[in-house]
Amino acid sequence: MTEITLRRPDDWHLHLRDGEMLSAVAPESARHFGRAIIMPNLVPPVVTGAEAAAYRERILAAVPDGVDFTPLMTLYLTEATDPADVVKSKQDGIVTAVKLYPAGATTNSASGVRDFDKVRPVLEAMAEAGIPLCVHGEVVDAEIDIFDREAVFIDRVLDPIRRATPGLKVVMEHITTKDGVDYARSGGDTLGATITTHHLVINRNHILVGGIKPHYYCLPVAKRESHRLALLEAATSGDATFFLGTDSAPHSDPAKESGCGCAGCFTATNTMSILAEVFEAAGALDRLEAFTSLNGPAFYGLAPNDALTTLRKGAPVSYPAKIETGAGPLTVFDPGFPLHWQVL
Repeated sequence: MTEITLRRPDDWHLHLRDGEMLSAVAPESARHFGRAIIMPNLVPPVVTGAEAAAYRERILAAVPDGVDFTPLMTLYLTEATDPADVVKSKQDGIVTAVKLYPAGATTNSASGVRDFDKVRPVLEAMAEAGIPLCVHGEVVDAEIDIFDREAVFIDRVLDPIRRATPGLKVVMEHITTKDGVDYARSGGDTLGATITTHHLVINRNHILVGGIKPHYYCLPVAKRESHRLALLEAATSGDATFFLGTDSAPHSDPAKESGCGCAGCFTATNTMSILAEVFEAAGALDRLEAFTSLNGPAFYGLAPNDALTTLRKGAPVSYPAKIETGAGPLTVFDPGFPLHWQVL
């Protein structure tokens, strides 16, 4: 097969930042994706419907003229979040979901949740109104090894939340372990899981072997090869539980290449080419559309995009190693293998 046509893909987990970085990276996602769930972890975070509406306008202003791209906004869940504002924001068409960050788990998560009992009224209101909860699934306890934080979160936090709030739709974002795959599969229609491009490609050796590779450092951190293979099997299986959320997370090179480097891989530019290579190698190119274009909309109760996207296989495709932004140079994720598939 040298050509494949699918419904225009969506990205169900995307960081666009703000200001000069937003202006630089929004066109990269809008080029290939019809919609994206936008992360709210700005500084300060997007916590109200009014703030989400204002952020949406800034994103749309950064999208090139004539490009069809719809940002699907989220609210940052805090212990002071007003359930009524969440419900009204959804009813008014401003927000699509709410994002849960355990406080201190990742970039700009200091305003996240410490006491999960304090957000139960919000979660109950969300369950009643059919508003999905997007979860960064890691505990932050200092005694828990960073490679075990996802599995422990499932047992200590996620499963109790779901048992206490029947009917709440939950997206396990950027799962990185076989534990995450297995739990997602057991959750029924109210549980979905996103998988990133980079977690299908790298394991923890890519970060550490032969010297520290800061542009492969992300949170949740990449795990053992056995976990990557479990993610690959899930993504290429066609199982409707799993869909693409790139977690494309831009940081300028100085912020990545420092004594305390930021977590995140910027994959918006070349994700579709990488995924086509990965799915072809797995003998699952016929399931790429389900992962990128069908499963996500189905979980969120939306129709697939009407527009079509065609990828063609040919000579190796060249992507820029870096993108210049007003916030500094930004390194594009390098999968470590040639890319032959190109979006036409």
